[in-house]
Amino acid sequence: QVQLVESGGGLVQAGGSLRLSCAASGGTFSSYIMGWFRQAPGKEREFVANIRRNGVTTYYVDSVKGRFTIFRDNAKNTVYLQMNSLKPEDTAVYYCAARRYYSDSFFPRDYDYWGQGTQVTVSS
Repeated sequence: QVQLVESGGGLVQAGGSLRLSCAASGGTFSSYIMGWFRQAPGKEREFVANIRRNGVTTYYVDSVKGRFTIFRDNAKNTVYLQMNSLKPEDTAVYYCAARRYYSDSFFPRDYDYWGQGTQVTVSS
């Protein structure tokens, strides 16, 4: 069983930056595809970014491309989401998730483990 704990959320003005962290324990971190998702009030949970085991291949939803960067440190069992040029529409609870299988997925249902989420609020 894998436990995921996110941190780094908060309140920031539009144009600002935040770095989210997700620390994993209880499993073999390097064997998982790691993803970040977000959920705004009244909306479904949506894919933001993911990163393969090797830490090289990444995918992003179009709305964050060029502004967000996902990266991982397998030695520290941690995945990060660097968020720059934040916009009010980025406001949501951000979740990290782990997927056991080799193939990529952008769907929440395909991820096996989830953190509790961290709130990101961007003021205009």
